[in-house]
Amino acid sequence: MEWVETTAKTIDAAREAALDQLGVAADEAEFDVIEEPRPGLFGRVRGEARLRARVRPAQVRPKQERRRRGRSDGGAASSASESAAKPSTKSTKSANDAATADASETSDAAATVPSDKPTTQRSRRTTTTTTTSTSSKLEESTMTNDERPESTVTPEEVGTAAVAFMEGLTTAFGADADVAVEVDGIELDVTVSGSELGLLVGPGGRTLNAVQDLARVAAQRRLGDHETRLRVDVAGYRERREAALSAFARDVAGQVVASGTARSLEPMTSADRKVNHDVLNEIDGVTTRSVGEDPDRRIIVDPA
Repeated sequence: MEWVETTAKTIDAAREAALDQLGVAADEAEFDVIEEPRPGLFGRVRGEARLRARVRPAQVRPKQERRRRGRSDGGAASSASESAAKPSTKSTKSANDAATADASETSDAAATVPSDKPTTQRSRRTTTTTTTSTSSKLEESTMTNDERPESTVTPEEVGTAAVAFMEGLTTAFGADADVAVEVDGIELDVTVSGSELGLLVGPGGRTLNAVQDLARVAAQRRLGDHETRLRVDVAGYRERREAALSAFARDVAGQVVASGTARSLEPMTSADRKVNHDVLNEIDGVTTRSVGEDPDRRIIVDPA
């Protein structure tokens, strides 16, 4: 996964700028601080914070491995329970025999006491053998799971899984749609075209964002760990949204340059903020920053 590098007055500001560029939430990214601001005289800060960030690779254990690990752990626990139960039964019998021997003063009772010693020894040997066998099986099972090589998942396989999920979803909605995928390295663009697909978009594209997350999770659960970036577009909504946001951002930049005053944009999703940052950062005379917390996080456009 490629890293992006950002600079700001503080570490937090640089971190937020990186999240806006990546278009993900904080728990979906990892950061590497390259340079921190240095304290100066009278409490002032010298220099800028600089860090790099990237989307955190997904870590999902394949279903087959979870089943095997569960079976091996269950078998080991069952064997351990049986081996623990055996010495308990033997000990109860020995205690009862000893109590009988103390209560009786006959010679037959005296002869019964030493006869229990071989039984106790045999019980210990049986318990030791069972425990050793259980430990060996558990160790063998653990080594097998740890040493199993991870399978390599290609972006094409992830794209196929995402297409299958979206086809099933559109069928469940009763929509007649065509689903296709374009693969560019680790970037996957899944497009859904057809009629009456508004339910899959929702107000402000919020339903579409949820569908995109579901498609990503479905591919991860089916294939296991992989490093890809999946993007789902329904009925060309994202393309139209990006065009509208780009035009709006350029208009706001012109107003900020002309007036010399900052403008605050409406709260947006991380994906929409990324579009605005990308457009505004290419325009001379303005700078951008993000403030607030999701879902009320917004962009401030300042004059340069």
